[in-house]
Amino acid sequence: MAEPLDLAAPADASMLDRFPMRDEAGEIRPEFVEEIARCIKARDASFLREVVAELHEADLGDLIAALDAEDRVSLVELTGADFDFSALNEVDDTVREEILEELEPETVAEGVRELESDDAVELLEGLDEEDQEEILEKLPPQERDVLERSLEYPEGSAGRRMQSEFIAVPRDWTVGQAIDYMRETPDLPHRFYEIYVVDGAKRWQGAVPLDVLLRSRRPVPLTDLIEEDRRRVSVEDAEVEVARLFGKYNLVAAPVVDAEDRLVGVVTIDDVVDVIEEEADEEIKALGGVTSDEELSDNFWTIAKGRFNWLLINLATAFLASSVLGLFEGQLEKMVALAVLAPIVASQGGNAATQTMTVAVRALATRELGSNNALRITTREVLVGLVNGVGFAVITGVAAVVWFKIPGLGVVIGLAIICNLVAGALGGILIPIVLEKMRADPAVASGTFVTTVTDVVGFFSFLGIATLWFGLK
Repeated sequence: MAEPLDLAAPADASMLDRFPMRDEAGEIRPEFVEEIARCIKARDASFLREVVAELHEADLGDLIAALDAEDRVSLVELTGADFDFSALNEVDDTVREEILEELEPETVAEGVRELESDDAVELLEGLDEEDQEEILEKLPPQERDVLERSLEYPEGSAGRRMQSEFIAVPRDWTVGQAIDYMRETPDLPHRFYEIYVVDGAKRWQGAVPLDVLLRSRRPVPLTDLIEEDRRRVSVEDAEVEVARLFGKYNLVAAPVVDAEDRLVGVVTIDDVVDVIEEEADEEIKALGGVTSDEELSDNFWTIAKGRFNWLLINLATAFLASSVLGLFEGQLEKMVALAVLAPIVASQGGNAATQTMTVAVRALATRELGSNNALRITTREVLVGLVNGVGFAVITGVAAVVWFKIPGLGVVIGLAIICNLVAGALGGILIPIVLEKMRADPAVASGTFVTTVTDVVGFFSFLGIATLWFGLK
């Protein structure tokens, strides 16, 4: 049952003050979602418009995700011009595509017209070319041309991520002329941090930060304030590299130029934060063998298909590891303790290798690990594996002797653990490096291969040393 409006609130209080969306923990209140769903079914457009008009795009996105699928499109249609289409960039790709496919192209086109170009491109790029074209045809020619140019840039590039709205002024202007221009021009970017200086051919000349501009007197020429060495990016640069540039040089905006050094756009910090979050999301999923496009809103069949391939590869490598056990079938039959303890050796090596692999994959992703320091880092990880191997060899050896009352078993399992932890350290760092050199994603593929290495080495070293030590035939 929906909680009633707060009648104690002032009459002029906003709708969200009288009927808050979130609880004290910041979670969406179920009562709020139920009330919105009730109003959608009742076609209460007036109430819905009032609520939607007060919501931030991120909150509106959370509300859309919380609604049932059949209510999402109705919410967009009922709220009309009050619906902020940038909220669709705050939901899962699956949810966004489902909504856009159900809406009329004219409705989407009207919503796209109200967005900054970077938000509009983000909204459209997930659709197939036919749907994109159908929506773009409904836009005025100038706006359509801007979006089509951005969509032509490679996916994941600065050109695809940039905002095409920026402020560019001639080199011979003064501070006063620049300020008057910004005051008198109605179609300025929604938010900006600097203005850019260009020549007659729109080629990059430099940047003037807003704080520098506002502290200067009106007659001062812009040429006295220009930062000519201001860092800029190319339309072809990978967005991940642009994000690293922002982090390294503490940027809030970066101008984007084409091959002729003409200013064509700007990448801002809010876009870079999105890139960083997306990259982190992909890396985490990849380490678990999950496809980067898997979303929480996907149905079970889509998720099952996406995960099947890597599970199939894991199955093949598991058979490879098990085949090592088959080589020592006779020994396992003579000493049950070997069968009991073998998984411990493989498991310890696998855990140690995963630790090393995680550090290596992250270092490769952030460009901290390269040919200049690969040998040093590899040596360090091997030493870490050796030290931890000796420590766990003592602990596991003592436990094995106490458990099975076989003195030599402690030595055997201790030596095997040392071998496997060293092998795990080597595999955990060398496999990601090799995959990176082969232009494969080390985050996706490393886990399967590293686990195979530690299983094979673990089983073979433990059972091989046991055979030599006890003379089992």
